[in-house]
Amino acid sequence: MREILGRRRRLLFRRDSRRPETTSAALAYATDWQWPVVPGAGCLARGSDRCACPDPDCAAPGAHPFDPGLLAATTDARMVRWWWTRRPHAPVLLATGGRAPCAVSLPAAAAAKALAALDALQMRLGPVLADPERWTFLVAPYSLPRLGELLYAKDFVPGSLRFHGEGGHIALPPSRTGAGPVRWERAPLPGSSTPWLPDVEAVVDVLVDTLTHTGVSAPEL
Repeated sequence: MREILGRRRRLLFRRDSRRPETTSAALAYATDWQWPVVPGAGCLARGSDRCACPDPDCAAPGAHPFDPGLLAATTDARMVRWWWTRRPHAPVLLATGGRAPCAVSLPAAAAAKALAALDALQMRLGPVLADPERWTFLVAPYSLPRLGELLYAKDFVPGSLRFHGEGGHIALPPSRTGAGPVRWERAPLPGSSTPWLPDVEAVVDVLVDTLTHTGVSAPEL
């Protein structure tokens, strides 16, 4: 199984040797899956955790839009190609919400336990992203009122659980941000069809319970 999953990751996108890997990935997300993308700010140098934006105290180094802004996110191949021709190693950011996937993220150690618990329940999951600090579970688009009702029904929601819906963004592989490289922990199946996504209700209970019992509940600044 480990060998098969590794092969899935290698075959996820057809690589064009004439383009940097991030450029090929950005084009594939936009054109094959119709996920609106925009380049991230990136870091000052490869391996650096200093954001390339003007804010010296940036809270999300490299992992946020800068120029252009998030509202420019698109699936247009010509625009995507132009952006990454100018900045071939820029992180690939997905603009979440609308018709695009939404996401739920949590600290890496708790996320690994939550993923094991979801697998034990034989829950069908969508793609899961990971960087050295946090893992991100992709889910089907949801509205803010729907999410509000879901969370209102809970006694407690840990502050380290983050929801990425309308107006949000997440970094996609093979981006590198101030937190480190972004990879697939649970890769989509290769091919041109859009990855299947679970409803947010299917995963949030386990994520909340895992965070509550591991004590990772303080809000992160």
